[in-house]
Amino acid sequence: MKVWKKKGPAMTEAIVFDFDGVLVESADIKTEAFGQLFSGYPDKVHEIVKYHQMHMGISRYVKFRYFYEKILGEELSHDKEIELGERFSEIVLERILKVPFVSGTLDFLEDHYRRTPLFIASGTPDEELRYIVAQRGISQYFKEIHGTPRTKPEILSDILSRFSWTASEVVFVGDAESDLKAAEESGVWFVARVSPSSESRLYAHPFKVNTLRELEAALSKIGSSSKSGRNALFLS
Repeated sequence: MKVWKKKGPAMTEAIVFDFDGVLVESADIKTEAFGQLFSGYPDKVHEIVKYHQMHMGISRYVKFRYFYEKILGEELSHDKEIELGERFSEIVLERILKVPFVSGTLDFLEDHYRRTPLFIASGTPDEELRYIVAQRGISQYFKEIHGTPRTKPEILSDILSRFSWTASEVVFVGDAESDLKAAEESGVWFVARVSPSSESRLYAHPFKVNTLRELEAALSKIGSSSKSGRNALFLS
């Protein structure tokens, strides 16, 4: 049993969102893309897809290097890595531009962006992420949009530092265990967006939502926990 500790009462000063699976229903698109990209390795593709599912939210390039070194046992040249990234983008981009928003996303963003700074921290490459967000017509809602090569813990820590917020004043909304770990590493509150494919640890989290229509209630619950001094939350 792990204890998640918070420093004390605080208001929510900022909300940071993962992108895929949190703002848009695109998590399965990337899972399918990894399967397609490595379909030439039929005896390894299941292991590759499984690794991706267990490490969602991590840069695709980090995964490519792991696949080649640990699963395929092949050298990954720089040119091959760039090629894989370009092919991956080609597979997913058109679908991500058309996939539905997570229910409640647009209403929540419209209701909150004028009074609460909103950010994105994603495992998608920075330039590609900004293009997608712009094409989906939601750039105006976010104070900043951040993707890889920086990791989510690095992005969260940078936001805290530059805006002089304490960790207990910031909430990170994610849909993967890697998102939860990023929140734990940086000390911010975490809200899990769960779906039928979510890891069991997210379902055990005290602050979870199925859609962003439930996020306001989750934020209120965090505020109540903070004000009441309940600064130790147990996670399985």
